[in-house]
Amino acid sequence: MEVILLKRVEHLGNLGDRVAVKPGYGRNYLLPTGRAVIANVANIQAFEEQRNELERDALALLTDAEACKAKLADFVITIARRAGDEGRLFGSVTTTDIAAALQSAGHQISKRDVRLPTPLRSVGVHEVMIHLHSGVDATITVEIIAEE
Repeated sequence: MEVILLKRVEHLGNLGDRVAVKPGYGRNYLLPTGRAVIANVANIQAFEEQRNELERDALALLTDAEACKAKLADFVITIARRAGDEGRLFGSVTTTDIAAALQSAGHQISKRDVRLPTPLRSVGVHEVMIHLHSGVDATITVEIIAEE
């Protein structure tokens, strides 16, 4: 199946690229989410008419992501949790907790944007990756302290 990408798709292509994908991937993910349209004559012509508008929108999203990355540079979040004597938490700190702390600090970050390979289970300072846009990632510091 050949599609025209309407947005940048990581590991696939950029806006306006015509790419061949497996039918299931195109039909079940790219088309329903608005990331692509089927590459037929009518859609190619319609895309060329909308190209400037789509590129302007993509540039605006990238600019916003870069601005958010600049705001998050050297950003530190402190989260208090119950912990044992050895510094192990009773429970863990997850992407939901980090996203909630960022939102309470005024940043519009959802839990799916927080890249955390495993939940944080110990007291201390941890580096956490925040995915803002394709190719734009920010790193924040999460400090977990023991509740008293």
